[in-house]
Amino acid sequence: MKLSDRIQAAGLPLTAPASEKPSAEKQAGEKKPAQKAAPSTPAIPGTAEPQASARVDVFAGLKLRAASALFERMGSRASDTSVTEEDLKVAAREELSEIIDAEQVPLTPDERRRLIQDVADDVLGYGPLQRLLDDPMVTEIMVNRMDQIYVEKNGKLTLSGSRFSSEQHLRRVIERIVSKVGRRIDESSPFVDARLEDGSRVNAVIPPLAVNGSSLTIRKFSKVPLTVQNLIDFGTLTPEMAELLDACVRAKLNIIVSGGTGTGKTTLLNVLSSFLPDNERIVTIEDAVELQIQKQHVVRLESRPPNTEGKGAVTIRDLVRNSLRMRPDRIVIGEVRGGESLDMLQAMNTGHDGSLSTVHANSPRDAVARLETLVLMAGMDLPLRAIREQLASAVNLVVQISRLRDGSRRITHVTEVQGMEGDVVTLQDAFIFDYSAGVDASGRFLGKPVPTGIRPRFMERFEDMGITVSPAVFGAGLTRTR
Repeated sequence: MKLSDRIQAAGLPLTAPASEKPSAEKQAGEKKPAQKAAPSTPAIPGTAEPQASARVDVFAGLKLRAASALFERMGSRASDTSVTEEDLKVAAREELSEIIDAEQVPLTPDERRRLIQDVADDVLGYGPLQRLLDDPMVTEIMVNRMDQIYVEKNGKLTLSGSRFSSEQHLRRVIERIVSKVGRRIDESSPFVDARLEDGSRVNAVIPPLAVNGSSLTIRKFSKVPLTVQNLIDFGTLTPEMAELLDACVRAKLNIIVSGGTGTGKTTLLNVLSSFLPDNERIVTIEDAVELQIQKQHVVRLESRPPNTEGKGAVTIRDLVRNSLRMRPDRIVIGEVRGGESLDMLQAMNTGHDGSLSTVHANSPRDAVARLETLVLMAGMDLPLRAIREQLASAVNLVVQISRLRDGSRRITHVTEVQGMEGDVVTLQDAFIFDYSAGVDASGRFLGKPVPTGIRPRFMERFEDMGITVSPAVFGAGLTRTR
C-alpha cells in the first residue's frame, strides 16, 4: 500500500495546512520562534488547564506536520514492493526522528517517543489498535464504535483507553486489513471475515448493518503456538488426557473438537495437530487461514468469497472435495458449518482416517445432533438413520472444550462414539470434568478432568497398531453411560 494511502487511512491529511507547513529553510534547521515556545497563557490560581490544553494543541499540530513531512521524505520507497514492512517501519522511524529535530519543538523524552510511536502506528500500522495488537496480554479486541474499544485480558473484558479519531479513521483501518487478504467490505457487502498477517481472526461490520458505527472484532493468536505442556499448565487438560489424545491421533482416529464461541477450539486443534507424524502429508482447509500446523509437509487451502459480480466463490465444500485428489494422509478442516460436513464424513468413511475438525456445540451429544443438521444442509434428501449410521461409523472421538465462568478454558468431556443402538448414536465418556471440587477464594474452579474408569472400545485398535498407553490413564473413577 502506498504511503499516501496509509496516511489517508490514518485519518491524516496528505499535506499540512499552509499556516503550519514548514518551509525548506525551516526544515534545513532555521529556528522557528513561534514554535520554539508555546504562547504563554495567563496563569489562573488553582488550575493548570489552559497550559495543558495549549500543550495538547501543539502536540496535535506537530503530529499532523510530522505525518505530512514523512510522506514527502519517504517518496518512492513507500511503494517499493521489494522493501519489507519491517524495513519500511525502521526507515520511517529514522525519518521521523530527523523531522522532529528539524521542528525544534521542546519535547520531553517520553513525549518524543510517544510522538514517533503515534505517527508510525497511524501511518504504517493500525492506528490505536497497534498497541493492543502488540500487547501479549490482550487476547481479543472488540471495537463497538470509533470511541469505544474493549479488550479481553485473562478471560475478562475491560474498556481500553484507546479510540479512533473518527468513524472515517476506523473505516479506513478496516479496509486496510481486509484488502491485504483479498477481501472487500462496502455497502454491497457490509460484513466480512478476514485475518491479519499473523493469522489473528478478524470480523468487521459496517453501517447500515452496524447501527452505532463500524464494528471490528479481532481474536488474537499467540505469536508462539501453544504446546500441550502449556495447556497442561493452564489446567485445560491433564497429563493422562494428553497421553490418550496423543495415542488417538497416532492411531488415526477421526476426532471432532466441539465447543462454543471463544472456547479455544482452534488452539486445541493446533495442539492435536502437533501429535501428527512428521512423515505424513497434511491438507488444511479453512474459511480464513488460522491454523498453526507445526509440521513440514503441509498444504494450506483457504476459501474465497465471490467477487463484485457475485462470481468466483470457492467454498469449503469445494476444497474438501478437491483435497481428496491431493493424496492426503490427514485432512484438517478448521471448522464445519455447512454442507461440507457430508463430504467430510464421506472422506472419513473412504480411507482418510485420522481427520480432524471443529464444530460449534455445547456438549458431545449436541455435537452429534449438530453434525446431523449440517449434513442435511448439503441439500441431499437422505433419511436421518442413514446420516446417523454414517456419522457413527466415521467419527471416533468428540473432545468437548468449554469456557467456564471463571474465564478459564477446560476440556470437560472426552467422549467415544461407540456406534448405533436402534436409531440412537451411542456415546461413552472416557473423561469428564469434576465440578464437585468447587472453587477457590478468587472464584477459579479447582476441579480437573478425571477418568471415568471405563476403557474405550478403540483400545483394541491401539493394540493392533502397537500403540500403548499407561494403565494410569484409565484409573478408577466415576463411571457414566449414555
